[in-house]
Parts: sequence; C-alpha cells; structure tokens
Amino acid sequence: MSRRFYRLLVIGAIVAVAAICLSMGLGYLPQRTGAQSSLPSSKTTMQLGNISVIDARLGLSNTTSNWQTVMRGTMKTSQQKDLMMTAAMEVGLYTRTLVSSKNGVSDTSSALAGIEVRMVVDGGTPNEQIAIPGNVVFGRRNQTLTATFQGLIDGCLSTDPTTGGIVIDPTCVRPETLELVLDTMNANSFIFACPNMSAGVHTMQVQARMVMNTTVQTGDAEARCLLGKGSMSVEEVRLVKGYDITM
Repeated sequence: MSRRFYRLLVIGAIVAVAAICLSMGLGYLPQRTGAQSSLPSSKTTMQLGNISVIDARLGLSNTTSNWQTVMRGTMKTSQQKDLMMTAAMEVGLYTRTLVSSKNGVSDTSSALAGIEVRMVVDGGTPNEQIAIPGNVVFGRRNQTLTATFQGLIDGCLSTDPTTGGIVIDPTCVRPETLELVLDTMNANSFIFACPNMSAGVHTMQVQARMVMNTTVQTGDAEARCLLGKGSMSVEEVRLVKGYDITM
C-alpha cells in the first residue's frame, strides 16, 4: 500500500473520531426548543389581580359557602425551607334588616355577613396542608335591628256607642316598618406560614368562603359578601433554628 493511502486512512480516522466527540458533546448542551421544561428554584412568587367574586342573595338559613380558590402560585425550593405567605384582599360586606311591628309587639331581624380566608399548600396531593394559623376572618358584621311600634291606625278608629270611648280595631292596624342598610369595603391582609417544607415544587392556593346568616320574625333581612382586588406573595425563608412560630 502506498504512503498516500496510509495518509488518507489516518485523516479519515481522525475525522471520524472528531465527529463522534462532537456529537457526544452536543448531547450535554441544554436544549432550548420551546419553553423551559422544569421550574427553576426561586425565592419569591406572587400574584395580583381583580378577584370580583360575589355571592347572590341567600335564603333565611345558616349558610357557609364552599371554599373557593381565588389566587394561586407555584415555586420550587432547592432545599428544606420555611414559607412565609401573605394574602391581601378587598372585602365588601352588605347587610340589610327590616322590622315590621304593630300593636306594641316587638319584631327583630338580623343579618350576618363574613368572609374567611385560608392558605392551602400542595392541595390535592398526599402532602396537602393548611398553613398556620388556619382559617382567618377577613371581615364580619352582625347587624340586628329591633323595634316595637303601635302601628298605623288611620281608618281603624271607631266610637263605642255605649261608653262613647274611642275603640281601635286591631285587625285593621297596619304595621310600621324600619329598615337599616350597611355597605362597607375595606382591605385586609394576613401572614401565613408553613415551616419545614421539603425541597421540590410546591403550589400555594388562597381560598376564601362566605359565611352568611339571616333571621327574621315578620320583617326581612339580606346579607351579601364581595371580594374585590387581591394579592398573594410567597417567600422562601429560613427561620431561627428551634424557633416555634405557633403560640
């Protein structure tokens, strides 16, 4: 075999080895086709928006709505850490009570409206837990109205032919009414905590439910709740070793 043939053979072997090394090296490079497949570790996550959740008028009974997720977030912890979570929301309460009384008989109507909030971590998984301190009241109002009226007696008076006295026909007396309506909106916030969270991806959900109760005798009552704008922030922290966040 000639020297030229050996030279071509050596060059071909070098090219083949270089091609193999190049393909192996490219296999270790990060692939950037489309979105990132894994969630990177982070220190903070947050969400802000207009929640705009309202319950329609409820009947005259004790009523607690189901928990509803109004904000959520996801973050990845690289190692065991503690989570500090803040939920803030605009809370609106509407209550209306009306009493109807006659013949000196007292009448009472009451309306209760309230909103409770909690933070759920890893909901729907075996590791689901409710963040400390559990359910928190963001707003509550109990409105009670009582009145005792004689009633409207127009057209219900007559004269006793025997005594000449004035007689009131109780079946003709019309009730007097009194109504009170209160409507407020204010912002509230609370800090929740989940200690000793394991490394990995965790989901956080801000959940709210509405508590309403109306009771009446001969009048009427109405209660409603509203959630306006809201924000949620979750921060990865490391508490002082041995520190207990519960009291």
